[in-house]
Amino acid sequence: MFLETKRLTKQFGGLFAVKDVDFSIEEGKINAIIGPNGAGKSTFFNLVSGLYRPTSGQVLFKGKDISNLKANKVAKLGVARTFQTTHLFEQATVFDNVIVGHRLRTKANLFDSIFHTKRLKREEEQCKEKALEVLQFVGLEHAVDHLVANISQEEKKRVAFALALATDPEIVFLDEPTAGINPDETAELSELIEKMAENGLTICLIEHKMQMIMNLAEQIMVLNYGEKIAQGTPEEINRNEEVIKAYLGGSTSA
Repeated sequence: MFLETKRLTKQFGGLFAVKDVDFSIEEGKINAIIGPNGAGKSTFFNLVSGLYRPTSGQVLFKGKDISNLKANKVAKLGVARTFQTTHLFEQATVFDNVIVGHRLRTKANLFDSIFHTKRLKREEEQCKEKALEVLQFVGLEHAVDHLVANISQEEKKRVAFALALATDPEIVFLDEPTAGINPDETAELSELIEKMAENGLTICLIEHKMQMIMNLAEQIMVLNYGEKIAQGTPEEINRNEEVIKAYLGGSTSA
């Protein structure tokens, strides 16, 4: 499998936020994780992206155990993520927010900075080119010089996407990418997610907008109280009685 977890567990004191979760993601697919509030979805993302260390279990990316790697090391391997609340510099431009993403791939050090070496100049140009490339990809070329504080919530979501894409990832974890935006904007971001997959990226997202998930995802995992209660295609999840009882409430139109 492209990315998988084996009995992944995170315990905070006496509370299991994630417990014994086995999950697998195929390369090039759009995957989703659903579940009630407090089900452990964001904690799961924090574990696979290196923000948390697991209490037990493993995270494997392309066969490599990344369970105990720091977040920057995980990102360098090709794992990117966004957050439910956009973590952006509000008083900086859209361009300046995104340009930092590709610096993950550069090698310039303090010596280069002090002496303004050719490598520093070359890598600065590479970062600028990558920032412009991904901003165009997400449809924000018109907002390059705008302050983040002055753009819409939907545009901030696109900036977060662009920042993740600037790291040259192979898999992107999107934490509630359409939270706080209207149905038309949700449809547009759904198209962007499909575009990312069509360009070879593997996607895994957390969402509460069930119609969106049912239309987008090829595989869905359902968490409840930190434990996996189901995994399958949208059709299988939609028919799963345990899932309906725990979360869907008999309807996929929410």
